[in-house]
Amino acid sequence: MILPIVAYGHPVLKQVANNITPDYKGLTVLIANMWETMYEASGVGLAAPQINKSIRLFVIDATPYAEDHPETKEFKKVFINAEIIKENGEAWTMGEGCLSLPGMNEEVSRQPEIKIRYQDENFETHEETYSGILARIIQHEYDHIDGILYVDRLPALKKMLLKGKLRDISEGKVEVDYRMIFPKIRKKTR
Repeated sequence: MILPIVAYGHPVLKQVANNITPDYKGLTVLIANMWETMYEASGVGLAAPQINKSIRLFVIDATPYAEDHPETKEFKKVFINAEIIKENGEAWTMGEGCLSLPGMNEEVSRQPEIKIRYQDENFETHEETYSGILARIIQHEYDHIDGILYVDRLPALKKMLLKGKLRDISEGKVEVDYRMIFPKIRKKTR
């Protein structure tokens, strides 16, 4: 089932998400719905807070980057209760977009290498190191479960310049071809 994605301004996007256990009700269906929702919206990652669930879960399928970044070919993973243990290297800047911020793409600075511990959909624990584009995608989705959006990482002046655009997104004044929940749509009164 395709779920609506919450837009900028929704309070769930600012919350630090909660860990889950293997008995989390409906987890298998939720993960399947997240994949379906992400693909419908043409995303490469989707975090549970983006579908209004404050839990530490995100999915990534980086395959669309495979032509330019061969390491992303067939990179499809579920991350549960993830924790970035270490970030290394000199920060590099790259344009990022987000399904919760439709129509926007901004240059974001991130470190090029991470070490992450997480559980997969079977709750088996993994500790892995990623670099380059894979590290960036993981960092972006990981930020969601920590209540951070990529615009929070922009310089204050840049964020101020985007204030009107961000307000328009939260009010639903944006073209989008997937289902969304806009937190500040003004209800019409009779």
